[in-house]
Amino acid sequence: MTFPAPAAPFRCRRCALALERRTYVMGVLNVTPDSFSDGGTFLDPGVAVEHALRMAAEGADCIDIGGESTRPGGPPVSAEEEWERIGPVVKALVGHCPVPLSVDTTKAVVAARALGAGVAIVNDISALRFDPALGAVVAEAGAGLILMHMQGAPRTMQERPAYGDVVAEVRAFLAERLKAATASGIPAEAILLDPGIGFGKTAEHNLTLLRHLPELTTLGRPFLVGPSRKSFIGAVLGTAVTDRLEGTAAAVALAIAGGAALIRVHDVKVMARVARMCDAILGRGAPHVGVAERVPAH
Repeated sequence: MTFPAPAAPFRCRRCALALERRTYVMGVLNVTPDSFSDGGTFLDPGVAVEHALRMAAEGADCIDIGGESTRPGGPPVSAEEEWERIGPVVKALVGHCPVPLSVDTTKAVVAARALGAGVAIVNDISALRFDPALGAVVAEAGAGLILMHMQGAPRTMQERPAYGDVVAEVRAFLAERLKAATASGIPAEAILLDPGIGFGKTAEHNLTLLRHLPELTTLGRPFLVGPSRKSFIGAVLGTAVTDRLEGTAAAVALAIAGGAALIRVHDVKVMARVARMCDAILGRGAPHVGVAERVPAH
């Protein structure tokens, strides 16, 4: 059995994730009223902070905080409303959460506020396409950036998505956006790539991307994959969004075997164990300890 080569390290502000050693786990924290699987659950800042700290204790290596739902058909929110949702949570966690924080946003002004408060990573589902100023904000802060593939926009992305060759098109898109990001001043070592499972793709598109993930991971940067609770799992298993744990675990395991360096998940405790087991099978040496190794950034 042949597996992809280990991923390169990823640097984000004052720390680095040693992705060549083991699979890292990103915990999802949706501070929204309408996210597809947990909308409204963590709107209260105190509840959100408690959940973030719990995920870190359960094995999350970083926490991704989002204030705007990107579910299919989800309505956009203003930058002010987005920051009103996530700002109190970010401020409460910085300096108290033992793992790096990420902000899930497409807006430069929201990213700037979050980075100013101490967030280390910007997770941009638009791959710097929605807000031209975002690249410069990330570059100036020395932050990490996640570039994701998406066909269309959240409100319309699931309206008959179509590809000639989904693997080739996603790969070409990410290669082009990687060049755009580095041209904006962001070092390649500060960039992660995401194939965008569930974003402008049918169930078969998602399955095909997971099946052919090794063909995507040849772009030279580590990949983050986020299959957690997605609708393609429900399409295969016939399960509701609240009953997709096993399907998520299978997708996570195959993604790791295919070369994913990070997994973005809701159910951290279980998926951290899945990652640890996959790493043992793959022969990766460093144990999964649930806290990101902090390597001084140069």
